[in-house]
Amino acid sequence: MRAPAAIVFTFVLLLGCKGTDSVKYIRLAHGLDINHSVHKAMVKMGRDLAKLSKGSLQIEIYPNQQLGTEREILELIQIGSLDMTKVSVATLENFAPKTRILGLPYLFEDRQHAFQVLDGPIGQKLLDDSQKYWLKGLGFYDAGSRSFYSKERPIGHPDDLEGLKIRVMESVTAMDMVRSFGGSPTPISWGELYTSLQQGVVDGAENNPPSFYLSRHYEVCKYYSLNEHTFSPDVLITGTHFWNHLSEQEKTWLEEAVGRSIAYQRALWAKAEAEALQEVQNAGVKIVRPDKKPFVKRAETMYEQYRDDKELYGIIHQIQKMEKP
Repeated sequence: MRAPAAIVFTFVLLLGCKGTDSVKYIRLAHGLDINHSVHKAMVKMGRDLAKLSKGSLQIEIYPNQQLGTEREILELIQIGSLDMTKVSVATLENFAPKTRILGLPYLFEDRQHAFQVLDGPIGQKLLDDSQKYWLKGLGFYDAGSRSFYSKERPIGHPDDLEGLKIRVMESVTAMDMVRSFGGSPTPISWGELYTSLQQGVVDGAENNPPSFYLSRHYEVCKYYSLNEHTFSPDVLITGTHFWNHLSEQEKTWLEEAVGRSIAYQRALWAKAEAEALQEVQNAGVKIVRPDKKPFVKRAETMYEQYRDDKELYGIIHQIQKMEKP
């Protein structure tokens, strides 16, 4: 895969300052705002890692798509030109196909169920599988539930999506989901979405409350329908090129810092979600809480697509039948 020339040039310049005899710099890029809980958790991860390693491992963070989209960043990680990132499962499925099941609508009953799966053997199996594609999954951040927001009318039922162009990530699963509900999926990069909404390229989008708020998409879209169709986690990713050059001690330090970062981010998330909903309401957004049953019913067709894949179909049933602790 080829990365944009401007980004490659940036990293040619950065490679010279990757490390010294006593310090290794870990270059981490992501597409989120610096006020997002994920970015704050990454800042904590950097502090903790520096402390654990007595300064020998340092993290340099490049937020706000400074170094490209999620897809472009993953390509750079695959070739060893970048070290770490956070990506949505919807983006990761284009690189590690088995992770696409985590984007299925209404796969999880609630947040507790999701974390039970993600932090257990199933989640670890999906993370490990990405190593075949030069990517190593380190863990899952909480990205909450994704719901629809729209410009002209609220979405209280799948029928309300008829005729609407809905922005989705570059994900076959996300596109299939919007089609199953009756809408017209339109892949657009996150950085271009605000303008696309303003100009009518799309009629709406879908995302979690903090992203809806921090992106200021509420300035254009005045309806937010909490149908909560997916609980798609964010995945903290490093490259196998980078990972294999770490010593066992360095890997231990990094894993410890990652674990602390994930716990911290998940604690921040619930507060950020509540604050975001309040802020968009204050800005004049109408919050709609539709009956989820019609959405669940329409999504059933997506599960049938997996019948011929015995492994993934089996994992889906494991998830659905898992007993809560």
